[in-house]
Amino acid sequence: MMQRFFFFAGGDYNQSQANAFTGNFIKYLTNIFGDRFSVIRDIYHPYPVMNVIRGLSMAQEPLEHPLRHPIIASSVSQILNSPMTAESHLTLVSSSYGSVIAAQVACYLAVRQASSGLPFNPFNVVLGASMVSENSGLFRKLRQYQELGMIGTLLLQELHDEGDNSNGIGGRTRWEAFSNGLGICFPFLSRKFSGPSFLNTHPVKGHVHRVRSHTEQKARD
Repeated sequence: MMQRFFFFAGGDYNQSQANAFTGNFIKYLTNIFGDRFSVIRDIYHPYPVMNVIRGLSMAQEPLEHPLRHPIIASSVSQILNSPMTAESHLTLVSSSYGSVIAAQVACYLAVRQASSGLPFNPFNVVLGASMVSENSGLFRKLRQYQELGMIGTLLLQELHDEGDNSNGIGGRTRWEAFSNGLGICFPFLSRKFSGPSFLNTHPVKGHVHRVRSHTEQKARD
């Protein structure tokens, strides 16, 4: 069976200069899987804060018309145009902002498979350090597709770092998402969140989400 892995990186991914986690993760999986591993391209805004805003906006429910969104359409095109056969086994691996896009793409692929009427292999979805909340309609839909046999392995909580208060900040509504986003950026104004601020990118004293992104060990884990 042909294995295919697609990685949706975090919001500060830059092809020419990745952080320690992303760079090493891509290196490790490329060494293991070779050309069976691909990084999803062209879904990143030049300003990482815009990726955070996109992620917060899209983390609550499956999109009604996903292919009308260029970053979803681009992701789907890259996957479907990759060398695969009817026996291919697909895994979507993701991190942070990328996990929101991966979740939306997974919903689209599940619907596409179901409507095709053809036999298919369940695909796997890995949402690492994710903005997606387990209480969101988006994640519940992924669970539903798993129960229906379209998705095989579905990981979320298993890949959250202890103490990372950015886990699941997408919430159940956009209002909740942006309220959480402001809270982790400005914890001194929030009763829900404590510091350090998500804006603190110091590799040792910064927010744990940022600290882990600066470490090779995160990729190994």
